[in-house]
Amino acid sequence: MSNEKKPDQIVFNEQTRQYDAYIKPYATNVGAPAIQITDNSTWKARNINKANKQIKAKYLELKAEYENMMKELEYNTLVYNARYTFEPLIGETYHLYRDKNKQPFLSIIAPSDCNFDYIGSFLLNSELIWKRVENNHSE
Repeated sequence: MSNEKKPDQIVFNEQTRQYDAYIKPYATNVGAPAIQITDNSTWKARNINKANKQIKAKYLELKAEYENMMKELEYNTLVYNARYTFEPLIGETYHLYRDKNKQPFLSIIAPSDCNFDYIGSFLLNSELIWKRVENNHSE
């Protein structure tokens, strides 16, 4: 083959010295449709908004879960540090009160049966975590 320059419409690779139009990932002849760059700015804007909403929703879920865990940790610490002279049973509900010195103590006596300074009712679950339970007694 000669070293002369090929016309623009002919696809010739100078390095391999071959005609390689058939292996190109794009059209190479003059009659091929023009390559158009699509405007994807509206697609991006719409999907960025959707993605940001999903991420924010997940963040709010995790934040709420974290706050619940911290509240659970606070209750657990409060009950475990309270004064009691018995071994609590798993699955039973106990009531937490404050004594005259404002120190917490755990009792089996329901708030409706006494006049102690009521803090809350707690159930000891199988994982030995104290879970707060709702009681009809006003706090």
